[in-house]
Amino acid sequence: MAPTTPRKKLLQSQSHSFCHSLTSGTHNPSDLVPHYLIPDPSPTKFTASVPDARRPRITEHGPWWSNAHLPFLAKMFVGADACADYFVRLGDTLQFVAHEHSFPPAEGFVVDEDAVVYGDGGQPVYEDDGSAGRGVVCVEGRAKFRSMKTGKEWDESFMYRLSGFDEAGRIGHWEIWADTLSAWEAVVGEVYEG
Repeated sequence: MAPTTPRKKLLQSQSHSFCHSLTSGTHNPSDLVPHYLIPDPSPTKFTASVPDARRPRITEHGPWWSNAHLPFLAKMFVGADACADYFVRLGDTLQFVAHEHSFPPAEGFVVDEDAVVYGDGGQPVYEDDGSAGRGVVCVEGRAKFRSMKTGKEWDESFMYRLSGFDEAGRIGHWEIWADTLSAWEAVVGEVYEG
């Protein structure tokens, strides 16, 4: 087994802390954005805008057609305000009913401190400027979800991929893969018949 480097330990610790903060119920989830996600950089007098890869992002993957009833799916939320809006949309639609075993201990978080996420064009999403932007952490979670509209509940496993970390271990991109069809059925009250 390879020795644990300070960077790997930082990414593992920050990711573990972030996931467990989601389950604690003591924080307003949108308050977690400035603490755990990279900050929104300010444009300078030389740049009119900041590339999306340098801003905090949340993507919950799902089919595009589900967005009408599950407005947090199939859309990339870019920037601190948009990331906070993700939590509002999710909370208006579903309740996340976590338990003490929703996430594994820190050792259960898979960390590759040197991994680089590549975009659609085959280019790294983040510029290579040292360790910033490098690193990927993956973890499987388990929880109960409840539709705010119908009250229907289901248990599921889901996957998080955290990437684009800055030097302080704050997350650049939080991606979620979950059981979107169960969410659809619980919220809409019927099975999707596309």
